[in-house]
Amino acid sequence: MIFISTNELAISILIGGQSKRFGKDKGIYKIKNKPMISYQLETVSKLNYKIFLIAKSQDQMIKYIENIDINPLTGFIIDEKESLDDKRLFSPLIGLYTLFKDLNKLSFSKTFVLSCDLPLIQLGVIKYLLKFANEYDCIIPQWENGYLEPLCAIYSIKKGLESAKFNLEKENYRLIKIIKKGWKVKYISIENELKKFDSDLVSFTNINRIKDLVYLKKHL
Repeated sequence: MIFISTNELAISILIGGQSKRFGKDKGIYKIKNKPMISYQLETVSKLNYKIFLIAKSQDQMIKYIENIDINPLTGFIIDEKESLDDKRLFSPLIGLYTLFKDLNKLSFSKTFVLSCDLPLIQLGVIKYLLKFANEYDCIIPQWENGYLEPLCAIYSIKKGLESAKFNLEKENYRLIKIIKKGWKVKYISIENELKKFDSDLVSFTNINRIKDLVYLKKHL
């Protein structure tokens, strides 16, 4: 199976969410004596792509450096808020814009974007998405009800940058609006395609509340 070159695609993990419902920074919250994000890093590092963490501030970056094994990482990217009228705004779109901008400077053409609150992501799921990375501007998992998973998807960096910049200027922060008319998009059925690699579909289990840890511990 031929995947996209490691020189062309980078893995980007968003860690800058507010974690309002969880109450703490999810990525460095310890489960079974390991920070939650460590489980994700163990999985994605098997693919040998460059890995970047997208942080909301330098302070958050420092906390991660102090609390996790940073050996699998290529580096950190910090949210760029200078262009925003409201510097207090928190949105994953800011992280996407910043990572697209910085990875474009580093000459990557595609990125697999992942939210840190999906610690059970399965390697087979990622590999299946990567199969289509050369052919499409976006490869995105889709549920039978039409719901999309924009924070577990592959994007063209140049097109993503243009779209994220446009949406930020228009104050349209809905993530799904990053996909524009004219993009070549591959919608991947979660139930019909990805279930072959993840029978319980644990890859798409969001850890949003402390009570979600019960489920997480059962599947680690």
